[in-house]
Amino acid sequence: MNGRSGELKTNLSGEAAYKSFTPLPLPPRPVIRLNAESTLLLIQANKQIAALEALAVHIPNIYLFTAMYVRKEALMSSQIEGTQATLEDVLDPLAAKNANRDVAEVINYIMAMEYGVKRLKELPLCNRLLRETHAILMGSVRGSEKSPGEFRRSQNWIGAQGSTLKNARYIPPAPEDMTRAMSDLEKYINTDDSLDELIRAALIHYQFETIHPFLDGNGRVGRLLIILFLMEKGALSSPALYISYFLKKNRVEYYDRMTEVRNKGNYEQWIQFFLEAVYESAKDALAAIDKLTALHDRNQKLIEAMGRSAKTVMRLFAYLEANPIIDIQKTAAALGTTFVTVSGAVSRLCDAGILVQSSGERRNRFFSYKDYLDILREGT
Repeated sequence: MNGRSGELKTNLSGEAAYKSFTPLPLPPRPVIRLNAESTLLLIQANKQIAALEALAVHIPNIYLFTAMYVRKEALMSSQIEGTQATLEDVLDPLAAKNANRDVAEVINYIMAMEYGVKRLKELPLCNRLLRETHAILMGSVRGSEKSPGEFRRSQNWIGAQGSTLKNARYIPPAPEDMTRAMSDLEKYINTDDSLDELIRAALIHYQFETIHPFLDGNGRVGRLLIILFLMEKGALSSPALYISYFLKKNRVEYYDRMTEVRNKGNYEQWIQFFLEAVYESAKDALAAIDKLTALHDRNQKLIEAMGRSAKTVMRLFAYLEANPIIDIQKTAAALGTTFVTVSGAVSRLCDAGILVQSSGERRNRFFSYKDYLDILREGT
């Protein structure tokens, strides 16, 4: 272990003795020194974030796109933790009613993200906000017995299933050290620093994951923290960045790079990896928004050419962009119209090749906005 990122501390004694890692407060000392490659990545990542923000401002229904990105980020972040669910599972109109445990975890993440973003308007990014968000994330799902909304009061550890304190891969700080470390992290988040906000986001995410303040759900809250921090600092105006796609794709490296900081104090290599994640994620989001915008414009023209029924079909089309898998009955209720009216509009969209029937027969049919889903599905 090194003296730059923290130190190992012996807890208990005799047969029960074990060593936990206690991180030093941020920012690191000596100060962060980026090499030429990381400096270039920092510039490129900031440019991509700025381009994403500029595009977001000019899209009339950006809230629809971000609603979908929140779902994609929720799915990816949960998949990193081993959750088995697909985008279709999450977008199923009956998901809330029929959700299995995996789907329920993703739905909770979506609610936690939406809650955190809303709560930022009332509270600074603080430990209270993180605990409240955690309570929503862990409510009524696997881990709900592990103190949702509360920092842990016992020792946790990271390792293969069935591992113990004796053979764990990593042991976070003991409870009293964790409480102090979270207090220090809260101060750092809310104190100005000369470091670029993306570098700070990298350090904050690493520090949170190292502290591991909850008994479960740390990875998901830690990735959510990246978005909330960048939004609070004004780098993002909406949660349109799904960084978990890159982290899932590079999962082993993601964990190894954080371990390298703990073992050798090498924050710089972790920051480089994180900046690459932000750059690639922003680039992916820009490409997806371009594709979704082109698809929207193309289909809008097809609908406008439908004559007298265009107005009704357009209402359904707007609903589809927020709910790309629908059933007629629920859609009719949501739009405040009749089953027959929606059924007619669905038929016209099917004839135009915009909607396809994905399951069911007669009154229990489901329809998918397939081209839209194909764009969103990339990487899931």
